[in-house]
Amino acid sequence: MFVLAEMRDTVRIKPWLFSLDIQEAVENKLNKKFANKVVHNVGLCIVLYDILSIGDSYIVPGDGSSHTPVTFRFVVFRPFIDEILLGRIRSCNHEGIQVSMEFFDDIFIPHEYIQQPSKFEEDEQLWVWQYQTDDGTHDMFMDINEEIRFRVVDETFVDLTPTGPEVHNKDQLSVEEQEIKKSPYSITASISEPGLGLLSWWT
Repeated sequence: MFVLAEMRDTVRIKPWLFSLDIQEAVENKLNKKFANKVVHNVGLCIVLYDILSIGDSYIVPGDGSSHTPVTFRFVVFRPFIDEILLGRIRSCNHEGIQVSMEFFDDIFIPHEYIQQPSKFEEDEQLWVWQYQTDDGTHDMFMDINEEIRFRVVDETFVDLTPTGPEVHNKDQLSVEEQEIKKSPYSITASISEPGLGLLSWWT
């Protein structure tokens, strides 16, 4: 679920921070810049792990700040494909189930990856697994905030770097396009196998 990612960056330190130890100044800057942010094709950065090397600082003409090349490792949230994780149901709609892990919310279980047979209950706005036994069919509701075990089946990175003028008329964008613009990193998950789904199902 968590991995160490080696990264490189040039850290800009303002003149009034020169009194700080260079190591401390660089650590503070890196955590401020990367912590709780998604780096494209890397994952969600959590916290700085260590600094591997600090290069020679230089000053750019017209800028009193120092610029220091740094190689470092960050603790990153990026689960591997087929990894089993725990979360809580955040919301449901006709398309599937949104899951949250408290620090990461962009986890989606499409309806085709839900235990079958299942149906979307309009009145409750919940998905229901119609569990079949010799005694008949039992409706297993997937309630909001319930703990859920899921398997990672895919991940998607979207580069949100601006490439041109923004579209001011949001009506021209589909709902899917608007969601993609908000999610630089998202995970597609499945609960369609035995042992997956609500923890209460398997106690």
